[in-house]
Amino acid sequence: MKKENAYVTIGELGEYIGQEVALAGWVVTLRSSGKILFLVLRDGTGICQGVLEKTAEHDALFDSLSHLGQESSIEMKGVVRVESRAPGGYELAVSGGRVIGESRDFPITPKEHGIDFLLRQRHLWLRSSRQTAIMRIRDTVTFAIREFFHNREFKLVDTPIFAPSVGEGASTLFEVDYFGQPVYLAQTGQLYLESAAMALRKVYCFGPTFRAEKSKTRRHLTEFWMVEPEVAFIDLDGLLELAEDFICSIVGKVLEKNRSDLELLGRDIGKLEKVQKPFARVTYSEAVEILHGSRAEKLLRVEYSQLEKLIAELEAELEASTQQQATVTKAWQKDKLGARIIEIRDQLAEARESLKNIPLHLELAKGFNWGKDLGGSDETIISKLHERPVFVTHYPRMTKAFYMRQDRANEQVVENFDLLAPEGVGEIIGGSVREEELDRLLARMKEEGLATEPYEWYLDLRRYGSVPHGGFGLGIERTLGWICGLKHIREAIAFPRMMGKVYP
Repeated sequence: MKKENAYVTIGELGEYIGQEVALAGWVVTLRSSGKILFLVLRDGTGICQGVLEKTAEHDALFDSLSHLGQESSIEMKGVVRVESRAPGGYELAVSGGRVIGESRDFPITPKEHGIDFLLRQRHLWLRSSRQTAIMRIRDTVTFAIREFFHNREFKLVDTPIFAPSVGEGASTLFEVDYFGQPVYLAQTGQLYLESAAMALRKVYCFGPTFRAEKSKTRRHLTEFWMVEPEVAFIDLDGLLELAEDFICSIVGKVLEKNRSDLELLGRDIGKLEKVQKPFARVTYSEAVEILHGSRAEKLLRVEYSQLEKLIAELEAELEASTQQQATVTKAWQKDKLGARIIEIRDQLAEARESLKNIPLHLELAKGFNWGKDLGGSDETIISKLHERPVFVTHYPRMTKAFYMRQDRANEQVVENFDLLAPEGVGEIIGGSVREEELDRLLARMKEEGLATEPYEWYLDLRRYGSVPHGGFGLGIERTLGWICGLKHIREAIAFPRMMGKVYP
């Protein structure tokens, strides 16, 4: 059905074949043969090629459009036709249009740019096809999360951003002056959710979370988004089943809604299609045995050989591309080769760093002692040994938070779990059953040296009708990074906040 006096979107063009429509968007590229202008437009829903012939009728329009810079905003009118060779599969036979806003010297060109430059230009970098694909997938993930909990009759509870006490590790808190009183930016909404679960049984919160970890790894942001469900009358097996269904639902929605976006990102979709129940389950003690065993050593040695081969191939391509760049004469060829050379150098740097780290990872795995928390390299090894996500359960009590329930059969461990995404991604979910007995909770707080006064309201939950309960937290950026196959989660949020980076 044709829209009157309104723009259609590029994503809707399939409904308007043979009809005249008006599009509005931004110029990606344009190319002129002198008599025909090929103009590629994006509008946030896709890209479309417009074809304008230079005729007496269109001479002024041809001239006004042919001199536009990248990211100029325009209106373009014409008849929609199917064209398999055109970007998006459709093109517009342009018969009219106008310039809305000109753009000159757009700083992000089709050439390759370094990551520091792109982060400083993040407000403009978001316009690129790769970044818009990631943001579309993030939107699907967010909707899938809310839909999953809504369909299971969970109630959304908004928990405070300002917290008067510690939820996780005190060393990773951002302190804020709250009218002369020190408070902290929230690390988790969990403690408040426990209170809400005693009222509504099944609840969740979804919002920003802050961790002042002085870490610059690919897995860390100082501000990220987390979803946390909390359920009354549940045990560890029930939590694992909930988390398993949750992840399968999210991945399934992305495969349904964003297959073309995943393809644009170069994601191996087959690996996501393997995310089906059941997930592997190992205890922490079994994970230690894996780290000490031959499978982990073999994995790292194979990876070392593969990296050596990759580095040799990249070095050869770099040399050939550099020599070729010196001989070509056309500017577009030099630019294309220059972009590839920068890309090869980035890949080489990453591969060499990974190669250098493998002996360290092997040493850490062999020397891992029961009682330590699993580190990033440990999680990487375990997750690479599984094609699907893997649960690691029953961590040592002293490595985990005071509120986690002690296993009654072995009080050296707690009833908790981490869910590790495959392909070396590592933890995307952490959760536990909460300690429901007041005396045991007070004893753990004493072990941790925690004063009870700031937690009196939390302790009341054990005084007045305590029940078995538990929950978990899923980091949106880590999950999105895994689904999209990102090397660093800084691309998984529109405006990343990292140690030393708060602009724009």
